Amino acid sequence: MTTFDGRTIVHAFRDDALGEHDAVGLAAAIRRGEVSPAEAARDAGERVRAVDARLGAVQVHVGGPAYGAGARAAGAVGASGTVGTGADGAFAGVPTFVKDNTDYQGLPTGHGSAAFRPRAARRHAPFTQQFLSSGVTVLGKTRLPEFGFSPTTEYDGAEPVRNPWNTGYSAGGSSGGSAALVAAGAVPIAHANDGGGSIRIPAACCGLVGLKPTRGRVVASELCRQLPLDIISDGIVSRSVRDAAAFLAAAETYRRSPKLPPLGLVEGPSERRLRIGFLLDSPNGVRSDAATRAAVTETAATLERLGHTVEPVELAMDPSFTSDFLTYWGMLSFLLGATGRTLGADFDRLRTDGLSRGLREEYLRNWRRTPGVLRRLKRTREAYAAAFRGIDLVMSPVLAHTTPPIGHLSPTVPYAKLMERILAYVAFTPVDNVVGTPSLSLPAASASTDGLPIGVMFSARPGGERELLEVAYGLEADRPFRRIQDQ
Repeated sequence: MTTFDGRTIVHAFRDDALGEHDAVGLAAAIRRGEVSPAEAARDAGERVRAVDARLGAVQVHVGGPAYGAGARAAGAVGASGTVGTGADGAFAGVPTFVKDNTDYQGLPTGHGSAAFRPRAARRHAPFTQQFLSSGVTVLGKTRLPEFGFSPTTEYDGAEPVRNPWNTGYSAGGSSGGSAALVAAGAVPIAHANDGGGSIRIPAACCGLVGLKPTRGRVVASELCRQLPLDIISDGIVSRSVRDAAAFLAAAETYRRSPKLPPLGLVEGPSERRLRIGFLLDSPNGVRSDAATRAAVTETAATLERLGHTVEPVELAMDPSFTSDFLTYWGMLSFLLGATGRTLGADFDRLRTDGLSRGLREEYLRNWRRTPGVLRRLKRTREAYAAAFRGIDLVMSPVLAHTTPPIGHLSPTVPYAKLMERILAYVAFTPVDNVVGTPSLSLPAASASTDGLPIGVMFSARPGGERELLEVAYGLEADRPFRRIQDQ
């Protein structure tokens, strides 16, 4: 922990087996025999213990004493974690965590909720199996806000997950626990998933790379297959572009979607110059703040200097998009309340937090709109496709304003005020979830006045992960991302 310019910064980088490696670099060191998987897992565990009392990112870990604000010990599976099935995988021996809304056999799945007592999962979720095929060593599970509904990882009656760049601020959500651990250097990568921005938002808050894949690029959960509109994609958060690329290549090795073009391993920028459209303000009318606008404008200038063409673009969304997405969001809360006993026999929806209850109650007032909501949301892809005529990528802010302090988006804030704040913040990310298109958050070169990272978002056509990664490689090479250990 260090204090710089009034900020409390928490990181775990040190001279140990992990060093300053990203996941690709650490896996290479393990393959060369310079580091063993056991040493990597041991040192990652020590790093987590060193930072998590201040960050509160861990929900449950494999074996050993509990540590951290949210942590509890599971039955010991092995002091070094549980090794994945891909001995020759891209991330063989790399320590990591799984987000606590995804089943990992033998560990409880709590979904960030105090409304039930979680029980140990009997089997791995489909995505967990895909992730393990890359060879990762799972050390435990990370915290998320209740059912992943919030863009910050905060609770009613429990300590929040804090941002390692400035512990008075949010780490984002819903994959806030994963983002905090990776940004602090505790592990190189961690699992994240995204139903409205939940990979990209914490990546933006914590200065990471966060890529939401195209719908169908990775295996879907059983829940997603049952939804009338699947808005959720699984992935990772990382500190480097090549880790994001290696993850997608490993996922494709496990299972390639026949509906999408093959991706393979993207290893660097392309010589092809792209036409990139940019938005500074959200199509739903939310204006971004000055620091966020400056970050996007600065990135646009860098892209032009690299030879790309950058020009304004319009995204003509249905005026009802925001209210329709809010209704669908509320429907998910209603369904969880109605089926919660499948999570635990003691499930009590009255013990859910204020955001979950507010979403459910709002849906009950508007449930008759459901058929029209689904019809309009599914038509969003038409407006989205129109924006890409003559354009390869769309660039925008990830969030409409810089990362808020702890408490601003807390579920203890009265629902009407909380929702007003959320909609003024999460104004860009949900469109890609509805359409099913890939979308990437990258750290901008500049920071907020509080020293926090600012994210810039790139979105592509379905199956366009290659273009996203190639542009990201170019930006990373031209202006390497800020490092927390240099602050």
